Amino acid sequence: MNASTPRPPFAGKTFEVRYDGLTALNAYDDDGRHMRYEITAGPYAGAKGEVEYTWQPVAGDTYAISWQEADRATVVHIDDFAAGTSLSFFTASSLDFYRLDGSLRAI
Repeated sequence: MNASTPRPPFAGKTFEVRYDGLTALNAYDDDGRHMRYEITAGPYAGAKGEVEYTWQPVAGDTYAISWQEADRATVVHIDDFAAGTSLSFFTASSLDFYRLDGSLRAI
């Protein structure tokens, strides 16, 4: 997926994503492959971990970013870094499926 570009432009940066009922911090490592996350508000507050993610440019400053967490939860973001918007689609380890629409800002 990301063979043509070794690092995404968001590598080495931290972002807060804020959705209705859920807020998280995503800290992307400089290597362009690993991210640390922490859910800071909402029903999953306190959940945190480090994951390996894949990414794909969609258009302009919009990227599809996906990963699987240690508890087997799966997450896909469509993040527009220029517009400051984030769409998130995730299946929790309970198999509940969520579709979230919110904001994205650099920390």
